[in-house]
Formats: sequence, C-alpha cells, structure tokens
Amino acid sequence: MSLLELDAVDAAYGRIRALQGVSLHVDEGDIVTLIGANGAGKTTTLRTISGLVRATRGTVRFGGRDITRLGPDEIVRLGAGHAPEGRRVFARMSVRENLELGAYTRRSRAEIAQDLEHVFDTFPRLRERIAQRAGTLSGGEQQMLAIGRALMSRPRLLMLDEPSLGLSPILVQTIFSVIRRINAGGTTVLLIEQNARQALGIASRGYVLELGRVVHEGSAASLMASEDVRAAYLGGAVS
Repeated sequence: MSLLELDAVDAAYGRIRALQGVSLHVDEGDIVTLIGANGAGKTTTLRTISGLVRATRGTVRFGGRDITRLGPDEIVRLGAGHAPEGRRVFARMSVRENLELGAYTRRSRAEIAQDLEHVFDTFPRLRERIAQRAGTLSGGEQQMLAIGRALMSRPRLLMLDEPSLGLSPILVQTIFSVIRRINAGGTTVLLIEQNARQALGIASRGYVLELGRVVHEGSAASLMASEDVRAAYLGGAVS
C-alpha cells in the first residue's frame, strides 16, 4: 500500500521550473531512493512533499490524503519527518534543545521523554553531548542530531537528504546501518544520497531524476543492472 504518492507534480523557484511532471510512490515499510546529479530536482522533491515548496501543478498524497496545499507544520503532524540537506541544526542551542524542537507538534511530555531515550539509544554519542551546543559538534554528530530531531516527530515517513555528505567512510557505514534499523523498526524511508551504489544497496526501489524529470524507475536491483544508470551514477560496469 502506498504511503506517499506524487502525481504529475511541477514545482518552481520563480520562473525556474525545478520539477516537471514528477510521479512517484513510496509503499509503507519500504526504503526508496532518489538519485541524480546536482540540480536534478531531488531536494526540491522532498521540500515539495514537506510543504516548504508549493507544487504549481499535480497532487501530493500522504496516507491517502491530499497534502498538496497543506503547510509544513500540518504535514509533520500527519507523520512526515524531514532531515534536510546540510543538517540545519540550531547551532547555539544544545543537543537536547534541538531534539525537543523536533517534537514541537506533540503534547505528551511522557511520550516525548520516551522518544528522547529512543534517539539516545540509536545515537549514544548524542547522549554524551546532551548539553553541548549543536554548533560545536562534529559533522557526523550533527548528522546524527538532524536525523534524531526528525525522529522526535514520530514520523511514519522519514525523508533524508544526503545523510552521508561530508562524512568519513566509517561514519557513512554507521549512518546507513542506522537507516536500516530505523526502517526495520517500522518507519518508511525516502532517501536522497550522493553515493548511488550505497543507496541502492539498502533500498527496495529507486527513481532517477534528471533536470526535474523522472527518467528511470524500478527495483533497486533493476537500476543497478541498467547500463545507463551504471554509466551515469555507479562508475561504469558492476562486477
């Protein structure tokens, strides 16, 4: 069953058309990845789903409901969490304060405290840094914080925009292991990732965007086997 559906969605920044007729779906429980070059429209797709960019045409549905015209806070309340590109942590606020802000749409203090413990279990490093200003964390720790903050909204869908960008190989493996665990716990994941091979390695399905259009889609295995996808995004032939 589809949790998220985009039907012929256009989006623009002024006169620049960033998305042109994008259609995709994400089924409940899946990991789906969007791959493509810089400027292909991947980040705009997530921002449109989140209500940060308004679709100029087409429909976005989440859990069967039309959310095309809803604001970002309403979309978060429905269960769509977003860890944006560049982490965007609140640098002068502590780790705890950043995480608590992720639960701003919620009211139960007991549930928030429970989810804070869950985030600390997922990212033990954040527990160690709980009172530290977010701006003084390492890049990897800030990425953990950005994902943890999104988890604090208890999302049905977690959207991750370039979670491994700028991280060491060891931390990349850690982040991808966490993504698998989050998904295994029942959270659907929509992932943008510069390392297409890594992304397709954990995804069930994927979409390739070029200049705001979907040009390939299918199972992760079929995209890995596609000569066009291999040549453009996977560094040539796959042994």
